[in-house]
Amino acid sequence: MDKLKIALVGSGNMGQVIHLPILKKMQDVEVCAIVDPDERKAKIIAERFGITSTFKSIDALLTSSIGSEISAVDICTPTDQHKSPAIAALQSGKDVLVEKPIARSAKEAKEINDVAHKYGRKLMVGMNNRFRPDAMILKSFIDTGELGNIYYIKSGWLKQQSSIATWQQQKEKSGGGVFIDLGIVILDMSLWLLNYPDVETVSATTYNQFTKKVEDSAAVFIRLANGVTLTIETSWTFHREGDFFYCNVFGKDGSAFVNPLRVFKQVAGNLINLTPAKTDSQVALYKKSYENELRHFVNTCRGLVPLISSGDDAVKRMRIVEAIYQSAAKKKEISLMPSKKK
Repeated sequence: MDKLKIALVGSGNMGQVIHLPILKKMQDVEVCAIVDPDERKAKIIAERFGITSTFKSIDALLTSSIGSEISAVDICTPTDQHKSPAIAALQSGKDVLVEKPIARSAKEAKEINDVAHKYGRKLMVGMNNRFRPDAMILKSFIDTGELGNIYYIKSGWLKQQSSIATWQQQKEKSGGGVFIDLGIVILDMSLWLLNYPDVETVSATTYNQFTKKVEDSAAVFIRLANGVTLTIETSWTFHREGDFFYCNVFGKDGSAFVNPLRVFKQVAGNLINLTPAKTDSQVALYKKSYENELRHFVNTCRGLVPLISSGDDAVKRMRIVEAIYQSAAKKKEISLMPSKKK
């Protein structure tokens, strides 16, 4: 089988620590180039991973001989640098993986997604929690009806006080604070578990305890059109020991919890533990989530599997995120359902 040729755009932490090591281990993938305006840094990383070519811009890559050979582009830049390379790659006939969030706004997300549809290319957005083995097991319990009708999901991602990347604290670069960074992942996971139902209303409060231009903590309440309610709490700066990621799902017939994975079902008046006997460590689950995600993208590019975490999903997700920020700013509940004409 011919190798799928990929170029990496952005040689920061996500690119060099997560994506490159995984892609380089795939026997059917060849990472042909790294694109980064910091040419010195790009060359050092390229040499470390045995990659022969580096470019200072996406245009330089796409107009080169290597640009004509690659089939896909993996974008791992800060959020404000997603739109331009994504659109350029899609217009050049490449499939694209963009790390979360797809863009700073729903408008930018739609612009990228519209280009993907226009040129018939695959656009995937990095939502690695969908690819966690424990999350996939949880979804299978929900999809098969083991927990009965789901009515409530309580979830969150809380980080202890630590340094936050400078660009993430600049709204013009990031699009927002902790919610667009961490909360969007929890939002996506919760909606994905339920097969992405429509959102009816959102109500949110955000806090700026240690940041000025963007929120460092947020609490969100979401009503879905199918009657399910979601709560999401997220923070960069809580005073706590270690980080805490969780997703608790409550159904009529049972409940399930992620991190660690636990599954319980009511049977004939007794609570039965359905938790798989063996579960991976948190480090292993984190690593496997990215391995599974990148493998899925490669297989999608090859036409072997249908696309998961599409640009269409990303546009819907960004509209919800914007409604959440609007709710926090206006201090009122925001409806996402179309208004009915009298």
